[in-house]
Amino acid sequence: MVANISAYEESRRKRMEENKKRMEALNLPKLCQALKIPNRTKSSPMKRSKPRVVEKQVVVVRRSNRVANKPAPFFEEAVLDRVVKPRRISKVTDFSNLVFATDEARAKAIEKAEKLQSDLGSDYPTFIKSMFQSHVTGGFRLGLPVDFCRRNFPRRGDFITLIDEDAVEYRVTYLARENVLGGGWKGFAVAHGLLDGDAVVFQLIKPTTCKVYIIRVNGSEQGNSL
Repeated sequence: MVANISAYEESRRKRMEENKKRMEALNLPKLCQALKIPNRTKSSPMKRSKPRVVEKQVVVVRRSNRVANKPAPFFEEAVLDRVVKPRRISKVTDFSNLVFATDEARAKAIEKAEKLQSDLGSDYPTFIKSMFQSHVTGGFRLGLPVDFCRRNFPRRGDFITLIDEDAVEYRVTYLARENVLGGGWKGFAVAHGLLDGDAVVFQLIKPTTCKVYIIRVNGSEQGNSL
């Protein structure tokens, strides 16, 4: 056992000596020593830049020959009057003086309108509209029966001509999407003094022309009496 250990130690010693000779041949010890020594070389100080000097010179401003010898203009302060636009005041309908038809009076007017519609026959399409305050005051928009409009009126917006019993014509805007008479209906309603509860019979005599008959809620059956 002792002999084996001695042989191992001898072999190990020989390898170490061989490695040492190889390292010396490659100059490795000196290189390792050089890496351990810190670099004490001082860095060069930063060069300070000199401040930039801007030279100021007085330059004569070039002026036009036409005003070179003239004094500088003097401007007076002008006082401007403030223009105040008058405030637009919208007209508000006084609903306190409106007269509303009773249910009984409205029903009687519709009954008379239905009799008139029957007397007109079926040669031309007809429909009846009972007037409400939104039709004859304020809004002045008259909604029409949807089925009647789809069957007889153009699908796109157009003008409808209303002819009263005195053969006076009124051009009214027809809004196809809403099935409503708009612009121009106010003029017709005001001209004929339409009131809440009146019953109006429309008779289509041409594609965009209607004959109009008015049944008064107060009992008068004369079409256009005011």
